[in-house]
Amino acid sequence: MAVCRGYSVIVVSELSKSYGDFEALVSVSCTCEPGQIYGIVGHNGAGKTTFLKIVAGLLEPTSGSLHIHGIDAVANPGAMKQSLGYLSEESRLYENMTAQEYLRFFGEIYGIRRDDVDSRARELFEQLSLDPGKKKLGELSKGMKRKVAIARTLLHDPALLIYDEPSSGLDPMTSRFIVDYLKKLKKMGKTILLSAHNLYQIEEACDRVMILKQGNVVIDGSMNEIREHFGSTTYDVWYTPEGEEDAMVRSVSAVGEVEGVLTEISSLGGRVERIETQYPSLEEILVKIENE
Repeated sequence: MAVCRGYSVIVVSELSKSYGDFEALVSVSCTCEPGQIYGIVGHNGAGKTTFLKIVAGLLEPTSGSLHIHGIDAVANPGAMKQSLGYLSEESRLYENMTAQEYLRFFGEIYGIRRDDVDSRARELFEQLSLDPGKKKLGELSKGMKRKVAIARTLLHDPALLIYDEPSSGLDPMTSRFIVDYLKKLKKMGKTILLSAHNLYQIEEACDRVMILKQGNVVIDGSMNEIREHFGSTTYDVWYTPEGEEDAMVRSVSAVGEVEGVLTEISSLGGRVERIETQYPSLEEILVKIENE
């Protein structure tokens, strides 16, 4: 369980969700601190989307408790709508509307004045490098639609964002832009729950990661904690032997062995070029977990 700094935005305890005999989530417990990007990963069917939908108030758990900003979100899910923004894996938009009309529609739902909606829309479009003009949403590219959907989640300035695969199916440039934008939102004080198939993005962006397997929490921690638990760090010493032009590499599994390698290379007249630390990737760790 995460260690809290003062208080936790989300506190989940023994949360379970069943569909008949199928257990989609099994006694999941975790916490998320303010201003964190918290990643939820696992293979298809692990329970990621089910978990996010429960936190967003779209699904009712079978058992367990969920508190968001100290409010019992299971007993009173409607109380959380104003303080969170939810993005599903698919950008389901009203494609006969323009982006401006779309945000005005949701602005009315949130009780935001028209002038404030328009001002907020201009601000968000600028942040997202989005210029939809007067085009209908159905005429926009997939990347532009995704940005409009993200703008909708931010319209009412929620403290908590729940994003399910925000960059799924997008071109690399747009995907990169969205990940960088999530980091900016974190700096603005937003707390973000994030699910993504792109595990490199999870490693890069998230403060903590929860790995699910068949509805169970395998581990919940920082990437350093997860690497230490599931993988070994290696140290690559690149060097050029005496009389040679091409560099070679010696790999050791403990930092204490590096000094011995350096001494040996020096004694043989070689020249050390660099030392690289190699960590197991989240993808490698996930494969290992799935095969256990």
